[in-house]
Amino acid sequence: MKNYLFLLLISLIGLKSFSQKTETKIYDPSADAEKDIALAIKKAKAGNKHVLLQAGGNWCSWCIEFNRFVHADSHIDSLINKCFVVYHLNYSKENENKAIFAKYGYPQRFGFPVFIILDANGNRIHTQNSEYLEQGRSYNKQKVYEFLLQWTPQALSPSLY
Repeated sequence: MKNYLFLLLISLIGLKSFSQKTETKIYDPSADAEKDIALAIKKAKAGNKHVLLQAGGNWCSWCIEFNRFVHADSHIDSLINKCFVVYHLNYSKENENKAIFAKYGYPQRFGFPVFIILDANGNRIHTQNSEYLEQGRSYNKQKVYEFLLQWTPQALSPSLY
């Protein structure tokens, strides 16, 4: 009986340790979003990129899934790294970032995650409802890639038109 209880205790400790390691936190409710976004805009301008704001929270399974999805696909991850500075804009009961969401036209009306594209000057140029990118319990590779490709600085270059 002692061996059984010992094994049960070890299993529970291991399960708790495993669950803590797999819990993904990509949003920081205590972050100064205004300051962080200003820094992202500065980096975007220096790198000829746009800013991709992924608004959501650690409570949002679709937000966590999108982050996992884009990093798991080398083509999408490469496109993001080449063309965007990414910032995870928190929306949670701890910090709703009301002023930031108001500034960008209340994108939370679409649910979460919602994507806000800023140009290198910080102007909002697009807001994307993530529902149109979903497929099953994840995202559609082609739709996500095309969405990102259509909002790169290169795609909006006047020299193309």
